[in-house]
Amino acid sequence: MRCKLLNTIPKKWGEGMRIVVQKFGGSSLATSTIREQAVCRVEEALKDGLNPVVVVSAMGREGDAYSTDTLLRLLEETNVDSSAANMDLLISCGEIISATIFAESLNKRGMSAIALSGWQAGIITDDVHLSARVKTVQGNKLHQIISDGMIPVVAGFQGATEQGAITTLGRGGSDTTAAVLGVFLKAERVEIYSDVDGIKTADPKLIPDAPTLKVISYSEVVELAHMGAKVLHPRAAEITMEEGIPLQILSVTESHGGTTIKHGVRQLSGVAGESIADKVVTGIAYLGKRAQVRIKGPKNFHSSGMAAQIFHLLAEAKVSVDLIFLSPDLIAFIIDQVKVEIAQKVLTALDLDVKIKVGFAKVSVVGAGMHGVPGVMARVVNCLETEAIPIFQTTDSHANISCLVLEEHVPQAVQALYKEFHLDRI
Repeated sequence: MRCKLLNTIPKKWGEGMRIVVQKFGGSSLATSTIREQAVCRVEEALKDGLNPVVVVSAMGREGDAYSTDTLLRLLEETNVDSSAANMDLLISCGEIISATIFAESLNKRGMSAIALSGWQAGIITDDVHLSARVKTVQGNKLHQIISDGMIPVVAGFQGATEQGAITTLGRGGSDTTAAVLGVFLKAERVEIYSDVDGIKTADPKLIPDAPTLKVISYSEVVELAHMGAKVLHPRAAEITMEEGIPLQILSVTESHGGTTIKHGVRQLSGVAGESIADKVVTGIAYLGKRAQVRIKGPKNFHSSGMAAQIFHLLAEAKVSVDLIFLSPDLIAFIIDQVKVEIAQKVLTALDLDVKIKVGFAKVSVVGAGMHGVPGVMARVVNCLETEAIPIFQTTDSHANISCLVLEEHVPQAVQALYKEFHLDRI
């Protein structure tokens, strides 16, 4: 597929520049054929008078030669106790390979592009290896490249400390890179490209005909992302939300459609004529491979400070807790199954009655419209009970209701809730 490229005139930085940050995920770069489609999306931005800044993930997914998981497996086969600093240095290579290949793909098509690592692009982070936070962007080099009429292709997911140590931003970190650069460059919008055409009302792997949301609020997409939807990293939505920069989730193979994320009330209508803003639930997400932790103790043991001690020790061990329930003689919460061994070691030292069971998943209904609406929890519980799906714990906020179920019941639960809240009608 070929797209006609219009000639562009370099502008001095800030003189009427319209910046668009375009992030391409690993599945959008896995083959030469799909990369050709990604190149077309850049060409279209130029045709529209925009100055594209490209951010790329590592090419492909687990099993592919340059994916992050493949690189990690290589290191684990060498030494399972590899240092976090060395892990960061290795896995940063995947995105650098992508940036180089994609920049040369653009150059081959007559565009002037240059590949940059995260630190060459000026991304400065704290010193927390494998999950660093961006502190600032030293963007003089980026400004100069754009002013010279060139397209920077930035390796996502990475940066460097002020002392020059290479760091990575955690899973989904390329989304964060795109958001940070979008804010720093005062972009007109940030576009996130993948192999789906936007945010669906439910996982298309479970509901193949789930419709695409054309517009969604920042708060809802943050909730969906935190609850397990994998289209966008929640940090990217949070960063752009702070500055009000629109986000778009788009298909790399299509030049139309997609989902726009922004502030404001959604005014679209569903097929039944109702306002989307009137819907209490916008989408369904789930998070598998959870373990439930139940800790029993003497009556009121948590009021003595024991609960605080439990959560403090888990936090020190880097074990994140969720779905927290407290009663006078019981503490219950869930953790990632990969952290079970660490949690057991920490909690055994407290001499409490601790039971940890694996094989759970958190299924969530999300929607800003449920705030203040009575009966939503009743509908969720009744729906799952009708399907004979046991609920082991629940939690809720102003924009989501989550239920802990057995992982084997996830497909059934998602399909039932999808029907209950008429998510096929958007």
